[in-house]
Parts: sequence; structure tokens; C-alpha cells
Amino acid sequence: MARWFARYTTGWDKTSLLRRRRSSAILLIILIVLLAPYIWPFLYSFGDWARQTNPWSEQYHVQRDFVSTRDELDCLYGRTPPITTTTESQTDAGTTELIPNHVHFIFGLSNPYDDPSVGTFNFISYLAVRSAIVGMRAENVSLHYTYLADPPAREPNENPFSNRWVHHLRDDINLVYHSPQEMEALKNEPGAHWQAAHVSDVLRLKLLREQGGIYLDIDAFGLRPFTDLLRSPRDIIMGHEGGNRGGLCNAIMVARKNSSFIDRWAAEYNNVDLSHEWNFHSVILPKQLQLQNPHDICALPPSTFFWPTWTWQHVQWMHEPLTRQQARQWAAEIHRNGGSLFGEQLAYHSWSQMAWDRFLGKLTPEAIRTRDTRFNLLVRPFLQDEVGSVWQ
Repeated sequence: MARWFARYTTGWDKTSLLRRRRSSAILLIILIVLLAPYIWPFLYSFGDWARQTNPWSEQYHVQRDFVSTRDELDCLYGRTPPITTTTESQTDAGTTELIPNHVHFIFGLSNPYDDPSVGTFNFISYLAVRSAIVGMRAENVSLHYTYLADPPAREPNENPFSNRWVHHLRDDINLVYHSPQEMEALKNEPGAHWQAAHVSDVLRLKLLREQGGIYLDIDAFGLRPFTDLLRSPRDIIMGHEGGNRGGLCNAIMVARKNSSFIDRWAAEYNNVDLSHEWNFHSVILPKQLQLQNPHDICALPPSTFFWPTWTWQHVQWMHEPLTRQQARQWAAEIHRNGGSLFGEQLAYHSWSQMAWDRFLGKLTPEAIRTRDTRFNLLVRPFLQDEVGSVWQ
């Protein structure tokens, strides 16, 4: 009897143990599912930080220190010598025709009605356009678009002023509509699967080739007038990206119409598959073309348009809170430089792809007015007084 009971209870103990293990596993799974929405953002942020700041990251090459070259400074301060041969940009008197002080922005080539992830024209977009009006003192500002409505609408060109940020800008900008059919025609073959960013890349080249002027990405901020750049004898001016000068970025460009450099660049979009690339044609290729045709383009130091750069530490530096003393020091430095952080800086590209989730997407008019960061100090003058401090 005792032997039978021992065998029975031993089996019962094993069965209970298995049941308890199953119950614990089920409870653990339920707990993970319930906590996932709270844990995942932290894990994602940590993974992003580790990926970008590890010792083998490319970012250390991008953010390394640099010294501006003589040619770059000549380009910045309007000292670049003219090309000896006569070009279309020269007038009958032999002087170089000024580049128009006309700023072009592009937004809304994809419809947020169909894909909410593309977003609508927002507060940061508004500040970027205001920077061209206030900081650059542009004579004309054009916003090229297909979809601007907010709330998003199914049809293109549906009531663009329903977007409150566009409405705030209505008296100071020209809205230029581009139909979906027109945007489709920019692709190198019908039905090609291009991201909207690649369509925008081609459109900006087309606009500068036909009209000339200044192109700014919708997350780029013009901090001072581009006066010396507009006098350049070169037909296109671009800025180096990164301390390693790994590319010339198309997020900010200054160009005269009929630029031969843009002709060669635009031709490179023919017969190419853009579905598996991101920045070759927009950053790497123009650098290659500059090395092949150095007299057709004026290349600026990294500090003029694209410094601080897109790396984790540089983005953090731009948006970290400042002490009162630091805020006073940087405000004085910005005033001394006429609106920029550094003497060689004319614009700041805010790298929304890297900074949106961490910083830019959380900014409000009240935050810009009351919280002192280097970024907020730069863009604070662009905020109109009538824009409410309460985020809606």
C-alpha cells in the first residue's frame, strides 16, 4: 500500500509540476503582450542608439572634425573666380547674371489619405518656410505640392488652405500645384516603383534647371540671406555633407537655370532602378560629378548647410536642454553671426528622418518659445506672433 501510494504521488507531483510550468509560461507570455506597448519604444530607442553610436558605426567618420578649404571659403564668400569662357549665365557686358532669390519647397507628392505615415504639412514644415521668408529674405517663396489638405482628402489639390499651417503662410507664398500625372511622367519608365523622395529629387532638378533659384527641403532652415552665393559665377552651389565630405547633399541647392551640371545629373536618372537605393543619386553621385567637372559647381564647406550633421550625437547636441547661462551665450553667438550658430553657417538641415521621433515631432509653438535648446534658439525668430502657444 505504501509503495503504491508513493508511486501515485510521485506521478501526481510530476503532473503538477508540468501544469505549473505551463501556467507560468502562459502568464509570462500574457505579461509580455500587455507590457509590449510600453517596453517596445524603449527597446527600439536603445537599439537605435546602440546601432548609431557603437565604435564601428559610420557616424564617427561623418561627424569628424574638419577644416574648411580655401576653395570652399572662396565659394562661400563670393570669391570664386569666373570661368574664362563665355557661358549662357553671362550678360552681354560680361558680368554674371544673378541667381534668383527665389526659394522652392516641395511637399505632399504622396497622399496621406491613402498612407497616413507620409504625414501632413506640419509645424516644422511651417517653420522651414518661414525661415525662407524671415531668415533668407527671399523675394519669392514657392511651395510645390500635390496634396496639402488637412484632414487629408482623397482628391489631389483639394482645399490646400484647410491645412492650418499653410493657411498661416497664405500671404507670403505661392502655391504651385503638380498633378499626379505630371509626377508620374517624371519617372524614367511608366509604373516604376519610385518612392516619393525620388520623384522629389527629379522635380527639384527640373525646377532649378527651368527657373533657377534656391531649393530647400521641407526640414531645412535658411538662417541668413544667401547674398554672396547668388553672385557666384558657378551655375550651381552645393554643400558637403559630413566632416568626411562623403557627398554633396541635394537637400539645399542654389542654381542658375540651364545649369550644365544639372543636365548631366538629371541624365543619370534615366534607365536606373531606384527601388533599392536611397542616397546614391541625391548625395554620392553629385560628389562624383563634382570631381569630374570641378569648374561647373561651387562646393561649400560642411558647416554652411549640413552641420551639425545627422548623427545621433549631433542631433542630441542640437536639441538638448541648455542652462540659462548656455542659452544666453548661444543667443549672443547667434546674434553675432546674424542668425546662425557659426560664422560659416547659412542654413541648417534638421535631419527629420533621424530627429523626428526623438525631438522634432514633439515640438510645439509653446516649446519653441519657452524651452531653450540650440535648435529652438535658431528657429524662434521664425514663429509668427499670432500662432497660438496652445498645441491643438
